[in-house]
This record gives sequence, C-alpha cells and structure tokens, in this order.
Amino acid sequence: MSMSEDMMGDMLEKYPEKVLKNRKKHITIVDTNQACQQIEANTRTIPGIISQRGCAYAGCKGVVVGPIKDMVHIVHGPVGCSYYAWGTRRNKARADDNTPADQIFSTLCFTTDMQESDIVFGGEKKLAKMIDEVVEAFHPRAVSICATCPVGLIGDDIGAVAKAAQERHGIQVLSFNCEGYKGVSQSAGHHIANNNLMEHVIGTGPDRDPSDKYVINILGEYNIGGDGWEIERILGDIGYKVNCVLTGDTSILEIKNLHQAHLNLVQCHRSINYIAEMMETKYGTPWLKVNFIGVEATKKSLREMALCFGDEVLIKKTEEVIAREEARIMPVIEHYRKICQGKTAFAFVGGSRSHHYMHLLRDLGMEVVVAGYEFAHRDDYEGRQVIPSIKTDADSKNIPELHLSPDEEKFQEAHIHLNMSKEKFDELNKKVPLSFYEGMQPDMKDGEVMIDDCNHHELEKMVRTLRPDLVFAGVRDKYFVQKLGVPAKQMHSYDYSGPYAGFNGAMNFARDITNAMTTPAWKLVTAPWEKQTQ
Repeated sequence: MSMSEDMMGDMLEKYPEKVLKNRKKHITIVDTNQACQQIEANTRTIPGIISQRGCAYAGCKGVVVGPIKDMVHIVHGPVGCSYYAWGTRRNKARADDNTPADQIFSTLCFTTDMQESDIVFGGEKKLAKMIDEVVEAFHPRAVSICATCPVGLIGDDIGAVAKAAQERHGIQVLSFNCEGYKGVSQSAGHHIANNNLMEHVIGTGPDRDPSDKYVINILGEYNIGGDGWEIERILGDIGYKVNCVLTGDTSILEIKNLHQAHLNLVQCHRSINYIAEMMETKYGTPWLKVNFIGVEATKKSLREMALCFGDEVLIKKTEEVIAREEARIMPVIEHYRKICQGKTAFAFVGGSRSHHYMHLLRDLGMEVVVAGYEFAHRDDYEGRQVIPSIKTDADSKNIPELHLSPDEEKFQEAHIHLNMSKEKFDELNKKVPLSFYEGMQPDMKDGEVMIDDCNHHELEKMVRTLRPDLVFAGVRDKYFVQKLGVPAKQMHSYDYSGPYAGFNGAMNFARDITNAMTTPAWKLVTAPWEKQTQ
C-alpha cells in the first residue's frame, strides 16, 4: 500500500492551522514524473511535538568527537548531559600499533558535573582543575571539552581554559562550543565538530610516504557494531591502504594525518560532508560518496573506487573480491529473501542511513515505503545540486563558516592525487560522480513518502494506515511501535547486533530482521486495527 493525498490529509487534520501549514512542507509523496520535489528540512521543530531529534551537543560529542579513542572527552555541564552521550552508540574500538590498550578512553565518561553554585559563580576553575586531574591520572594524548547548554548561558570561556591547559601540559586540548540549543538539531553539532577538527587537527601530522598507493580515508563511518572493521577488511583484501576512519575506532594521531589520502570516501553525508569539502578546498583531495550498506550498493561503491584510481590491476582485484564474497554470502541471503520478499518497511535513521538501508532491504526483496531523517538538510533528500538555492536562516548562521584557501605546501590538484592526467580525470568525472551526492529522492518510487523530522503522531498514523512489516527508528519510537504490534529495530546502535556494513553485515542484517518479523512473540500482540475489526 502507498500513501495518498487523502491519507496524508487525514494524518494532518488534527493539527492547528499554523502547524498543519508547517508540517505539510516537511512531507512529500514521491512522484517520479517530477524531476525534483522540494521538501522542507533543517528548520526548527514545532514546540510540543515529540521529535526524534537530538541537540547540537549530541551531534558534536555523541556522534563525531566521542568515538576518538585516545582522547579524554570532558563534558562541561550537568551530569545528565554526559550520561546522555556516554556508551549509547556502540562505537567499537580496539588496541592497535598506533594506540595501546591503556590509551583507549572512549568507554569512559568524564564530566564536571556542574551544580547550582557553578551556574552562579562560573565553572572555569572547576573545569581547569578537572583537566589537571585527568592528565595526571590517565596521561592522554589529547583532551576535548564539549560545552552543554548552561555553559553558553553563563558565559564560561572554555576556549581560554583549553588554551591555558594546553600550555601547562604540552598536549592538545580542544574546546567545542556545542551548547545544545545551537542550531535546530544535532546537525549543528556535526558542523561545529567538523570545523574544529579541520582548523586545529587535520593536516598537522607528517606527510605520507610518496611510494604508498591507493591511500584512502573513510569519512562519516563510526564503527557501530564493528561496521568500520568489516569495510576495512574488504578494502584491505582489494589492496587499499586505509589511512583513517573518521571517527570510528580512530586516534588523534590518525586524524592529524587525514590530509595524506589520495581519495576521501564519504559514508554519512550529513555528519561529515563539511570536512570532505574543506579538504577538497585546502588540499585538493577529491571525495566520493559511497554506501557500504547492502550487497549491490557495496559492489557499486567498490567499482567506482577502482575507476577513480584507473589501475587495471586494482579493477581486476576488485572483481575477484566481489566474486569471492558473493559466492560465500548469496546462498545465505537467498535463504532469508524467501521470507522477506514482498514485505514493507519504514526507515527513520540519521545521516544517510535511511537511504543506505533502502538498498540492503531491496537486496532482500523488501521496499521502504516511508523514509526520512531527523536532522537532514534539503540536499540529503534532493541532492547537492539544490545547495545554491537553500537560503541560510538565522539558526544556521549560529555556526561559523571556515573560509579556507589552498595550502601553499600541501595542495595538489585532484587529478594529481589520483595519479592521472587532467584529461583522464575529466573522463572519470563523466563515469563517477565525484564530490556529489544525488540524495535519497531519486531512489524512491511513486507513492512512497519522504518525511522530515517525523513525530510520534505522524508515525503512529502512518503505521495504522500503511501497516508496514518492520520499522527502523530510534529508541524513542521503537517501543511504542512494538505496542502497535509491529516489530521495530533501533538502528542508531543496532540493538546490540552488527556489523551491518559490507558483505558480512548483509548476512547479519538479513538474519536479524527475519528473526524480528517471524518471532512468535508477535502472535501474542493484537494490533489496534485488528481489535477494531473484531
């Protein structure tokens, strides 16, 4: 079943007139006869509506900065803010040649635990003392300070505290003014984190060995459930050198060397596209939007990567690895496809993931009939070609823009990064969409729904109307969807499973969603519409 205008009208009729006018702009029923349908995004949530969104602090500390494993991350604010961003996303990390086990701090939680007296008299001295204690106890390579709402309201200068601590201890101390109220969602925090890493960390390491071949960064991969490790396994088998995964299972040392890569791969477009663009400006590094979620999507990404380097040996090895992996996993996928075929799903997952999972679900014979994001911008839905037409509002202006210029020593033209002539690079651009993301809309079908910043009321109405077989969302929506008699999966942390990326991830995902839909527990739950029928 697909959504009709009448169904959407029924869903929105309970709203006051002003709210209805606002929410209609955030919902689009896909019509493939129209080249591009505009959707409202990255605007304030209406007060009183139960949104899936997080705050700027959640985007900065919880998503981008928090997974950096060899830094101590101090939350300057009340303890509740720190607890919110601690241990919730399952960003796995392990010791390696660069980072010994005693330098991994990402599973720990550090907070100044601001009290009323700190709000009244200021918390700068308390923060400075905590940095001293942390350095003495743990000897980290670097420290980050993330501010929460009270800090911005009382005016603590965490930048000055960080600078003084850096001089005292001789290690990098980064301050992030990511107070939760900045911006309209966690997207603001992504931008703040990107700017800070670009300005103070990236490019400060030594230059690479010029003899290294096929050096890549994976940007916007946070190693949830081990996704990054599965991607690294595949790329390593083909012959790529993974320079840095930003920021899943990565260290501050690797981020300093981010500029060493020949090519940047962008997995989560929304959270990291700023760094991809800024590195292109400053170092000339080309970037490619990839998707390692799903068998067909992974194959497509691997083939486009190989074309970027234009090496026949690499292209051949890519096909060999694809053939090997398909022979191993497709019998398993086919087993689960028999059960999943023809079923439908909703997907409300951050970053680019709602789009990514469309491909994996189609590998299993399923369709995503309703999809959306909590914190996307219009280009995540409609493609980057709409960026020039997006008007910057007052909320977006809260986030400073870095105005970079080419680095005098380290900048190289994109074709030099890829070791090819300008003519060959121009030909490559006709085959592979470098520095571009087409958005989610082109992969959706007639009658399917794109919805931005979906809330409880709308989700419940759509579940009752379209009756999906499975819903992918966050923890706020998972349990009430299950009370409606529909299995739901928490996709921000994979419900303690994973990895779901790459070829092994496709098998894990197929197993988990098949189990979710076929578990006998659902026979004990009577959906509300079934009660009405009875």
